[in-house]
Amino acid sequence: MSTLGKTLPLPVVLAGARGHGRWHLENIRRLQDKGLVRLAGICELTPLTEEELDWDQLPQQSADFGALLDSTGAAIAVICTPIPTHTDLALTAAAKGVHLLLEKPPAPSYAEFRRMADGVAAAGVVCQIGFQSLGSHAVPAIRKLIAEGTLGPVVGIGAAGVWARDEAYYRRAPWAGRRRMNGADVIDGVLTNPLAHAVATALALDGSTRAEDIERIETELLRANDIESDDTSCVRITTANGRITVAATLCAERPDEPYVLVHGGSGRITFWYKQDRVLVQRSGRGPEELEYDRTDLLENLVEHLTDGAELLVPPDSTGAFMKVVEAIRQAPDPVELPADAWELLPGENRRVVHGIDGLVAAAADTLALYSELGASWALPNEVSTR
Repeated sequence: MSTLGKTLPLPVVLAGARGHGRWHLENIRRLQDKGLVRLAGICELTPLTEEELDWDQLPQQSADFGALLDSTGAAIAVICTPIPTHTDLALTAAAKGVHLLLEKPPAPSYAEFRRMADGVAAAGVVCQIGFQSLGSHAVPAIRKLIAEGTLGPVVGIGAAGVWARDEAYYRRAPWAGRRRMNGADVIDGVLTNPLAHAVATALALDGSTRAEDIERIETELLRANDIESDDTSCVRITTANGRITVAATLCAERPDEPYVLVHGGSGRITFWYKQDRVLVQRSGRGPEELEYDRTDLLENLVEHLTDGAELLVPPDSTGAFMKVVEAIRQAPDPVELPADAWELLPGENRRVVHGIDGLVAAAADTLALYSELGASWALPNEVSTR
């Protein structure tokens, strides 16, 4: 089978193979074993060692992304590099006719996102944004349940994420936990990067994925860690379809699986999006638990290029998410939590915000912000309109 003059397996270059890039490396290995792709090159400032790269046929390695695309004849580039580099690297690939899987968040500002999306479209290449949860078959299934009136009228959508990150997490890279660096936006906060899937998935279930679907955004950004960006935050989004509240922290008391909660007049649906697991609760019926499969986004990109399968996460379907990123970017710098609001767990070397797990759950359950739930350290929210 062929596409655009290329024959399967399609040659792939991975930019950023350490950190989260290791997951992409293993996923490329899985798809290579299926005969869909071939790892042709790795772009890293420091080449991977043989210990880091246990591969039968070693790929080319170079710190020069453009030259590597040329020398490998890459059909696809997977970009998993620091957030501020996404747009320029994507446009470098697009100018060479190379299709893209671009990690989330796609850009640190709406202007950079538009520069990337418009440039990719003008070049005529395909770009998939790496919100893996949007490959879950649960997303269209839940949308179908909503459309069929299973829950009655939807009154709102909540999302909750209680994760833990230790001090080393913020020291792993110069851009980690930063809002800006060397004059460029980074916006590496809890809602824009680690738990960005909670925001994107809630928007998808609401049917509000495009920039024009957003009407109003309220933010409360806080931090317990000694960083620039936020680690404990909530956002309320008013869309053309309804209201969404997402609450998240990296300072959990007891870390747990993040979820999205659809509130209906006669029931609700809980979606643990990392597990593709769904709980449907409705009046007059017993609870129903469902599990779904997931389509991998790189595999979907290959199928789109070869068989014309529908692309699951094109750039414009993340426009609404990028409006949230922009509201967070434009908001005042996160408020430092008072010393009595958190404690350091010495054995884990991480900071824990007292009572945050319950507060996050309550926000998702009531669609209220932290300040409306009585958190003494939460300031009145900042509002952004489109």
